[in-house]
Amino acid sequence: MKTLGLIGGTTWHSTIDYYRIINETVNARLGRAHSAKLLLYSVDFEEFQPPPDPPGWARIGDAFADIARRLEATGADAIVMCANTAHLFAETVQAAVKIPLIHIVDEVADEIARRGVSTVGLLGTQFTMEHPFFKDRLARRAITTLVPELPDRERIHSSIYAELGRGILTAETKAFVLDAIAKLVAQGANGVILGCTELPLLIKQADCPVPVLDTTMLHATAAVDFALRA
Repeated sequence: MKTLGLIGGTTWHSTIDYYRIINETVNARLGRAHSAKLLLYSVDFEEFQPPPDPPGWARIGDAFADIARRLEATGADAIVMCANTAHLFAETVQAAVKIPLIHIVDEVADEIARRGVSTVGLLGTQFTMEHPFFKDRLARRAITTLVPELPDRERIHSSIYAELGRGILTAETKAFVLDAIAKLVAQGANGVILGCTELPLLIKQADCPVPVLDTTMLHATAAVDFALRA
């Protein structure tokens, strides 16, 4: 079994789900007392809050790259960044190490293709919804991405940082997010990406009329696939 190097803490609530899913999946596949071989570097999320200046973003990218190098030096065979928005820095991180980075968007794109979905709604932080790193990577696979209108994007973003990232789940926020999903479905989305690893804590498949793509589950499962591949 290969060793996975996890970069977590962004936030710790969803990192717990990564740890749980990876270990549960390894045990389900191998049985007996098997669990995953993991190295986890959990950051202080306050130090990785969105900066107001371009140099600040570069500093965050460099910090993630340094963590990846440490995990590689300690014995990791692959890097798993346990957050969607952190993949803004995926290319910087991959360039810093010789081991592969398991990219969350690639795993989501594979699942979209398996389901035969052509147009997806994307929910997440404003960085995930508005920056090209997610949408462009899907476009290379001929997948069209829709995002909510600006007021909805701002409220979803605020809810992620002020509520979900702190483990606060409210019926009001859930109703709002479901309404945002309904608007995307009305625009033609035949699937929805929960493109923030905290969103699956709030929204489940049973809540939605179209396929829900849980990025946490897909990414963690792909990490297990890598770890157990001969």
